[in-house]
Amino acid sequence: MAMLLIRGRFKAEGGAKPDGDTLPFIPDDVDDWRLVPGDGQVVPKADGRANVRLEGIDALETHYGEDPHVEHQPLGLAHKAADELLKFLGFGTVLRDDDETVATSPDSVPGWILTRGADAYGRCVAFVGKGTPPVYSGYWTGVDEDLLERTANHRLLLHGLAYPTFYSGLPLHLRELLTEASEKARASAKGVWQADRTLDGVKVMGMDSLTDDKTGAVILPKLFRRLKDYLDFMGKNPSLECFRAFLAGVQDEYRLPDSGKLHRGLHHIVEVTPDNTVKMTRRCKDIVFVEK
Repeated sequence: MAMLLIRGRFKAEGGAKPDGDTLPFIPDDVDDWRLVPGDGQVVPKADGRANVRLEGIDALETHYGEDPHVEHQPLGLAHKAADELLKFLGFGTVLRDDDETVATSPDSVPGWILTRGADAYGRCVAFVGKGTPPVYSGYWTGVDEDLLERTANHRLLLHGLAYPTFYSGLPLHLRELLTEASEKARASAKGVWQADRTLDGVKVMGMDSLTDDKTGAVILPKLFRRLKDYLDFMGKNPSLECFRAFLAGVQDEYRLPDSGKLHRGLHHIVEVTPDNTVKMTRRCKDIVFVEK
């Protein structure tokens, strides 16, 4: 599968809140945003920037939700992912405010993205890289193992700083290469894999069980987001008695490799015990979400 290459600059300042899987990008030619296919059109800000969501990975949340209900996962590992992404791309000093906005030196760095399109929210989903790009900006090119290994996406998985999270439009051979990188990190208990509780289970007695920087459980970010949304809905009631029903209503669509059957709702692969312990029954590498 070919992907569109766009050359430009990554810029983390100006009120941006880059994390381990999202940061702003400004093409050298802003009109190149019009070349990005997908259901959602990329609409840049006045300076040409738009957010790029890194393909194939999901890093711990540094800020999720809307004020006054913004939450984060344990910030030690969440910030390591964000810092590694910025460091890889060539940013030197990174100063982060309490609200997750950053100031960097330099204020921008050159680089390129490889994208197969924008998501339904208008975010450009892409592999991101630095140095000399493989083709001219605006051209399409295939992505092989050597090129994939030049991207921040691959690096973050190799260092265990993100979870592999795949959608149906990403070709199988790229999913396998990204999984291989992640499995190396998992075997060495790097990054999130030294603390991950997604399959072992975590007792959730409120948001602190998931957000506290010292005691909060490290889990798959998608599961964290669903738990956060559910607990917001439940208000002061921390019971997870209705969480699986909530998941059924959200209707995330995905396939599992052993059956290929389309599932609607994470309740098929999430268990909740009477003591409020929640866990997933399938590894994230085995889930392929259907793009919408």
